[in-house]
Amino acid sequence: MTWLRCADAALFKLVSLLAQLFLLAAVLVGFWQVVTRFMLESPADWSEITTRALLIWAVLLGVALAFRHGAMLGVDFLRTLLAAPAQRVLAWVVGVICMGFLGMLAWVGGQMVWRVRFQTLPSLEISISWVYLAIPVGASLAAIAVLARLLDRAAVTELRNDAQG
Repeated sequence: MTWLRCADAALFKLVSLLAQLFLLAAVLVGFWQVVTRFMLESPADWSEITTRALLIWAVLLGVALAFRHGAMLGVDFLRTLLAAPAQRVLAWVVGVICMGFLGMLAWVGGQMVWRVRFQTLPSLEISISWVYLAIPVGASLAAIAVLARLLDRAAVTELRNDAQG
């Protein structure tokens, strides 16, 4: 089981690094867009779509990270009414529902990638399917994250934030 934990840690460190790099790149490209538009008075035609694509990838990778760390929004009303064993069962039921939804999202996203594979982004001259690929990749990673969190006994402890007092 330790190799599985190592693989889990390595995978989500890589996902975190990629999400951070995509976000940083989006900020830099967005800054370049402002510079070229307002200072050079000759806007770069590629920067807007590049920023949008980088943000899409960063968000969908970030969703997987949020699922892995248990940081997604949840309603705790039912969970607080249940005893500890029933809370674990409820966590599994919610996890299975989430994995089903994420699996469906990955499937539909994969179909979208296939459907638009010949459509290109005019300013970048690459297939738009590279942008759409973020949907099945992000959803698949999020489903893996949900499963990893369910299997991680240490993650059972409650995650509290400042709003919870």
